[in-house]
Amino acid sequence: MMQILLVGSGAGAAAALLFASMASGSLLALLLLYLSPLPIMIAALGWSHWAGLVAALTAATTLGSLFGVVFFAACLLGMAIPAWWLAYLALLARPSHEPAGVEWYPIGRIVVWAALLGAAIASLVAFLLIATDQAALRTALRKAMDEFIRGQILAPPGGATLGEDQRDRLLDMFLVLLPPAVAMSFLLLNSINLWLAGRVVLVSGRLPRPWPNVSTMSLPLAAPGLLAVSVAGSFVPSVIGADDLVATLFSNLAAPLLMAHLMVGFAVVHALTAGINARIFILAGMYTAFLLLSARTSLAVFALAALGLAETLFGIRARLAAKRLPPGQRT
Repeated sequence: MMQILLVGSGAGAAAALLFASMASGSLLALLLLYLSPLPIMIAALGWSHWAGLVAALTAATTLGSLFGVVFFAACLLGMAIPAWWLAYLALLARPSHEPAGVEWYPIGRIVVWAALLGAAIASLVAFLLIATDQAALRTALRKAMDEFIRGQILAPPGGATLGEDQRDRLLDMFLVLLPPAVAMSFLLLNSINLWLAGRVVLVSGRLPRPWPNVSTMSLPLAAPGLLAVSVAGSFVPSVIGADDLVATLFSNLAAPLLMAHLMVGFAVVHALTAGINARIFILAGMYTAFLLLSARTSLAVFALAALGLAETLFGIRARLAAKRLPPGQRT
């Protein structure tokens, strides 16, 4: 028990320090902020979920005592509790008839949980954007936009300048896209942190579960249904004239679920290229093409997400794997 308290307290203090680094506003501080869930996940995976819970509460309490209730709530709800919960799910297991005798909680379901948590956090951000002083918010965003323009990041080609109407449209677009972007980044960053935490704990020899084969990751059948409902819901308000907040809430759910299917699409490509001699070149080419194309168009994202959707609905990997078996072994 004492070890759990000590490990949890130390991990919580480290997470609080990483989270508080965002106050400096530098790029390095942003990277440290992204890694803030990592100590909590390491404590949970390596020393039980109780150590992770102690770390989560320690991080939030430390920030709350230093910077106030806003930091306490932001750390607790936006980082600490989600990190603990995802690590807790990774440790769930039940008896099974499999050779190992244990069935661990599937990675795909953890990804769906991360997507749902991201949607909840993004919806909270949307409510905060609505509840804040809109004039002050737009003034602050306009100032930040001017800084980007001066840095030639958002400047139009040919040295042209943005007019007032163009700036207002950019601000409106940013306010609309911010919550879904938060949801997608929450899913991606927590998935990366959970993977990193698992690798660290695996190297230390304290990981209770065997390392999963990520290329076999699959989503539950409810995921495509949720994606369809959320995508349809994001368009319904514009058709029936309902409040834009309804569309925002549905978009906050659609964005991370789309990212989850995209992750399955990558997993399918990894699984299908297993055993191929030129696999490393195929994967390198795929990732390079994806990065180049996604910077210009969203077609690459939707194509891989569609592959992930098809895998969830029709089991592409299993069908192709069955075809590779000798005729006598096919079922």
